[in-house]
Amino acid sequence: MPADRGAPELAAPRSPRRRTKPGAAKARSNFELYAWVFMRISGLLLFFLVLGHLFIMNVLDGGVQRVNFGFVAGRWASPFWRTWDLVMLLLAELHGTNGLRTVINDYAERAQTRFWLKMLLYTSAFLVVTLGTLVIFTFDPTL
Repeated sequence: MPADRGAPELAAPRSPRRRTKPGAAKARSNFELYAWVFMRISGLLLFFLVLGHLFIMNVLDGGVQRVNFGFVAGRWASPFWRTWDLVMLLLAELHGTNGLRTVINDYAERAQTRFWLKMLLYTSAFLVVTLGTLVIFTFDPTL
């Protein structure tokens, strides 16, 4: 088939900007692939966990006006509900942290800015997971 003589020739695409030093060898890793797969799986699990939580709390258990210290104490007497809440906490925090990590990588242009934003993100995620897990495991209604 003859080429269209009137069509303009496309210029070669620009090469992506390098974030590493020109001489440095870059180690190959599948981390981004695993992070992508994690986002899909955790998003699906969170969808069912959160909708189940909302349905049970707002429809089956009489609404949010019933939620107080005694309600939480009774609910967390069961290992099932502690596990449900712990899994929901861990997945939500890791899912959100991974999403923000991707946003930081996409929009923070300077390496130093990227580093400090990610350190702030990882520190806050660690604190939220640690405190949430501590509350779930050490909750004692008799105190």
